[in-house]
Amino acid sequence: MTAVKQIEASARAQVGKGAARAVRRQGLTPAVIYGGGDAPEAIALDSNKTRLLIYGGHFLTTLFEISVGGKKTRVIPRDYQLDPVKDFPIHVDFLRVAAGQTVKVEVPIHVIGQDASPGIKNGGAVQIVEHSLEIDVEPELIPEFFEVSVAGLEIGGSVDASAIKLPAGAKLTIGSDATIATIVPPMAEEAEPVVEAAAAPAADAKA
Repeated sequence: MTAVKQIEASARAQVGKGAARAVRRQGLTPAVIYGGGDAPEAIALDSNKTRLLIYGGHFLTTLFEISVGGKKTRVIPRDYQLDPVKDFPIHVDFLRVAAGQTVKVEVPIHVIGQDASPGIKNGGAVQIVEHSLEIDVEPELIPEFFEVSVAGLEIGGSVDASAIKLPAGAKLTIGSDATIATIVPPMAEEAEPVVEAAAAPAADAKA
C-alpha cells in the first residue's frame, strides 16, 4: 500500500500567470491545494524535489502530507504539467483528503506468470488490454500496482478484472468481466513476395 510522504512548501501571496513565472524563476514550482470544502490554497514547491517525486513513479497514487508554515495538510496529486521542452514541472494540483474519504485513482498493472503459460511456450504472446485500472479507494489503501498472472493460460485464454485482489472497501470503476490480458496466437509469417521474371524479348528472326 502507498506510504505517506512529506513535502515542505511555502505559501504564495499572489496568483496568476505573471506570479507563477516569478515563482519558477526562483527555482520553485507553483501548486494549488483544493477540495475538502476549503478555499484553494496557492503554494510553491522546490522544483528539483518535485521533479524527482514525479519521475520516481507512482506520483498520482501517492499520499502526501504538505507542510506550509507548520500547518500540515494530507493530499493526493490530481494533475501536473511539465515544460514541453525541458520536462521540468511547471504546475501541480493537489486534492485535500480526509479520514474515511475515498478517491478515484489509476493503478498500473504488472503481468506475471509468463514462464508458466502453455500458450506463451507454444509461441503465443501476452496482449495487455488494460495497462491500468481505476478504482475508488481510501487514500491510505492505494496499492502501488496490481499483479495479474497469466500462468496456466493457453492461446486464446484471458484473465479479467475479477481476478484483481482489491484493497478492503475498494471498488472497480469498470465491470469485473473486463478483459485485462489475453494470450494471442503467434503472428503468421509474411509470405515472401513472388517476383515473376520478366520474359526475355524474343530474338529478331534473321531474314
